[in-house]
Amino acid sequence: MQQFIGMGVALVTPFKDDFTVDVDALTKLVNFNIENGTNYLVVNGTTGESATISKEEKELIIDVIVKANNKRLPLVLGVGGNNTLEVVKELKTRDLSQFDGILSVAPYYSKPTQEGFYQHYKAIAEATEKPIILYNVPGRTARNMEPSTTLRLAKDFKNIVAVKEAGNNQQQYYTLLKDKPADFLIISGDDDLALGVTLAGGSGVISVIGQAFPKEFSDMIRLGLEGKNKEAYKIHYKLMDIINLIFEENNPAGIKVLLSQFNICSNKVRLPLVSASENLHHKIKNFISNF
Repeated sequence: MQQFIGMGVALVTPFKDDFTVDVDALTKLVNFNIENGTNYLVVNGTTGESATISKEEKELIIDVIVKANNKRLPLVLGVGGNNTLEVVKELKTRDLSQFDGILSVAPYYSKPTQEGFYQHYKAIAEATEKPIILYNVPGRTARNMEPSTTLRLAKDFKNIVAVKEAGNNQQQYYTLLKDKPADFLIISGDDDLALGVTLAGGSGVISVIGQAFPKEFSDMIRLGLEGKNKEAYKIHYKLMDIINLIFEENNPAGIKVLLSQFNICSNKVRLPLVSASENLHHKIKNFISNF
């Protein structure tokens, strides 16, 4: 699964002033990332505000990104939810020919048991032949998928090839890295821990900050994969403050402020999220001016 090693980015969905999808800005964002070192693109993930995107808009976003990418980078599509039957239905009916894999978030709100997680992902794995990246993000789903469950799935289903682990829990990363099958990928979903996880044996990151600093962040991950920790940590320390800032209020409000400063897209987010405060705007502008 070489296509999922390095730095993937979880693309935002840019909006116009009327909160419709900004096709031109999305195209610009895709090209900016491709031209500056991003290794693969994740479409319609939680950073893309998938919870407030309609089915029609999802089709538009997919079409725009596929066209802009023009087969230059691997594409991963977010297909997940807490209605297992609907997720399975989408996987069975959607044309996935343009995508190299699926990122499927752990079921949210329902708070399943570990067996519930297993059966949910079993149904997904049996619904498609595409490579599947599990996505554990307990801060959003209200339930942690334990390493034992992740590893059980990795061993039982050949098309479950990786986990995007985003519990901000170093011990959980270490457990996964220690016990994983040889060809199973541990991908960081925490920008602040991404380098440490990579140096410990991880396969890189699916990043939020990376889409604003694709050259720097992808260079850092590449150096980490090469075991060049001193060089990699120089970049990590340079970006550490901005990583903290973009998550200070909510995601993706923070990263959209940063992207707006680079004239890539607006800072608009859809309710129930609200745009970043003036205070956060000021902090981010100050960081950029001193970068």
